[in-house]
Amino acid sequence: MPRIARFIRSDQATVYHVISRTALSGLPIKDTDKDYLLGLIKRLSRLYFVDVLGFAVMGNHFHLVARMHPEDEISNSDIIKRWQKYYGDEAQVPTDRMVEVKKRLCSLGAYVKDIKQNFTRYYNKKHRRQGFFWGGRFKSMIVQEGSTLVNLLAYVDLNPIRAGIVKKPEDYRWSSLGYHTQTGNKDGLLDIDFGLKEWNELDPKEIVRKYRQFVYETGAVDAGKGKTIDQKVVEKARKKGYKISRVERFRYRCRYFTDSGVIGGKDFVQEVFDQVKHLLGSKDTRKFTPVGGVEGLYSMKRLGQT
Repeated sequence: MPRIARFIRSDQATVYHVISRTALSGLPIKDTDKDYLLGLIKRLSRLYFVDVLGFAVMGNHFHLVARMHPEDEISNSDIIKRWQKYYGDEAQVPTDRMVEVKKRLCSLGAYVKDIKQNFTRYYNKKHRRQGFFWGGRFKSMIVQEGSTLVNLLAYVDLNPIRAGIVKKPEDYRWSSLGYHTQTGNKDGLLDIDFGLKEWNELDPKEIVRKYRQFVYETGAVDAGKGKTIDQKVVEKARKKGYKISRVERFRYRCRYFTDSGVIGGKDFVQEVFDQVKHLLGSKDTRKFTPVGGVEGLYSMKRLGQT
């Protein structure tokens, strides 16, 4: 049977909800694999003309909510900037391929295909296996911005709750709300323009607070599909106005004390990096991550992590 054509709008910026499941049994995507998959989403989002609005990487599938931009919004100089930022300052886009490259970098199919194929290569090499990892084509649907989008994002962020993995959405670091809370939206990965004019907010922190409130209130309702957020947890968050305290942020960042390869002041981390970078390759330009909740504290991941 012929494939059913996807619903794609190429004449305007459009939000899509993408779902892709593994072909393997059980829960093959472990924590380190989730880190790698999230890293792929981050890296490829710097190349493609896409706004990442939400995600949840689970043990056997992932959700991705992304806004793709149309080709007529993109200039040749935009393409060159992204191309060189991704491939290096010396990389050149052949002038005879500019139209082809623009089409690819505005394509939902090419973007998700790159994510999935790169992950499959990583997973197969890691486990010394061959063959498919993902179960066929990814599913996608067009999503209206505004209240529909916010409801969808809450559904995605509540996946770890429904599965009984965590008690609070932000406790799960491979979801968008967890990423907002635990990293402070590191590298600006997530776009918070949900198109919800009713919120009438310009302050990013306030938008995230209101979104967190929406997720909690939605997650407390028993929809008959998995577990809910405990009412005591919701009530505690209500009393705090759904704000994350400095102490809570510090607790969420505590994994840096176990996951890091180097941790300390910025100068110290730089000094150690200069001493060990020959092990990483001369072109390695690692960024040091500020540890939230502690002024002047920085972290660098262990060697071999992605």
